[in-house]
Parts: sequence; C-alpha cells; structure tokens
Amino acid sequence: MSNNTIAIIPARGGSKRLPGKNIKLLGEIPLIAHSIIYAQKHSFIQDVYVSTDDEGIKKIALEFGAKVINRPKYLSGDHEPTVSALKHVLETIKEKAENVVLLQVTNPLRPDKLLENAFTIFQEKKCGSLFTVSRDEHKLGKIQENTFIPFNYNIGQRSQDLEPLFYENGLLYICKAEVILNDEIITANAYPLQVNHPFANVDIDTKEDFEYAEYLLEKNLKFNLSSKST
Repeated sequence: MSNNTIAIIPARGGSKRLPGKNIKLLGEIPLIAHSIIYAQKHSFIQDVYVSTDDEGIKKIALEFGAKVINRPKYLSGDHEPTVSALKHVLETIKEKAENVVLLQVTNPLRPDKLLENAFTIFQEKKCGSLFTVSRDEHKLGKIQENTFIPFNYNIGQRSQDLEPLFYENGLLYICKAEVILNDEIITANAYPLQVNHPFANVDIDTKEDFEYAEYLLEKNLKFNLSSKST
C-alpha cells in the first residue's frame, strides 16, 4: 500500500445546533478523537491532519497525536465546502501526498475493517475516488401543491419490490490528492462502496444524533466484551 496517503479531518468550531460538539465527550474521549484514533490504526496512513479554526479542537487534536493545520477564517464559514479545507491542507503541508482519506468528525463510529477494505478496493479499481453509501429502504416522494407524488415507488407497491436507492452516508472518502486540488472529492468515476451497518446511520448534527451515537457505541462495546469472554 502507498506510503503517500494522509488522512484529513476537517473540524470547525462554532457548531450552532449542538454547541461544542467536536470536543464533546462520546464515551470517554472527545468526538474528534474517534476519527483520529481510527486513522492512526492503519499503517498505510502516513500522517493524520486536523484542519480547524478552533483552539480547543487544536489542543485536543495535538493531545491525540494528530498534526494541526490552522484553517483561516475565510475558509471557516457555514457555507464553505469541505473540499476547500482539504485543498488548503494539501497546499500548506510540505510533504506531497498521493492519496487523501477524508474522515468527518460527525461520523465517529466506523466498522473496524472498513477503511482497510476500502483502500484495497480504491487501489485495485484505480479510480479517482471512493465513497461509502448505504441503501435507503424508504418509500420516497415529494409534495407539490399539497399533493404527495411518489418518487421511487407506485402507491400500493411492496417495500421489498422497490428499486434499490442509495445515499451517501459520510463514513469515509478516499481520493487522489490531484482530485482535491481540482476542487473535487467525488469524481465522475467514483466507486460507491456499499456499507450495511448501523454505524452508517450516525451523522451527528443534533443532541438526539449524539445520544444515538452514544447508544450504539455502548452497545458495540458490550458486544465486544461479551465476544472476548466466550
């Protein structure tokens, strides 16, 4: 595996819906630490960078062994795309990266082997990028002039007969560094890696999202402990 692969974790301060969420304790460690530790478990990742504009996040990132890139204010707005933070990291660091693994703080729980398997597929497929998706089993539609118009099914159709639809779950992204320098993350030939796991349902934006993550983390820890004792 390539030794020019880095992980980047964008982490702005100033969360409005859940203040201080990136440093809020999930389990026994801050939310951002989950992604740092996950990246550090993989030998093919050369360095782990946290891009932040927040001193509290910076302090925690350094404590957990990540390198910090100070994100300027003009790249820290609510409407600034993620790719701008990634591009800033690549343009700031001295080492030239070949591949970038993007880990979002808001998706702290990931299956243990997911990144290893994803990176193997990324290399084998020789694609510009890879991202994780999960199947959506809902009957979806839109409302126009107070009328519900089905999108992916016909009224009365059984759920098991729906055409498969998938959503971008945010667990991880891998792409060539040159893709990011061209202001992209997901390329036209991106490989959609299907992930069927409860962790794919975690994307923390609210207090309720955080509590659900706490529930899944505790449940997973209990399962691992019981597995080791049998």
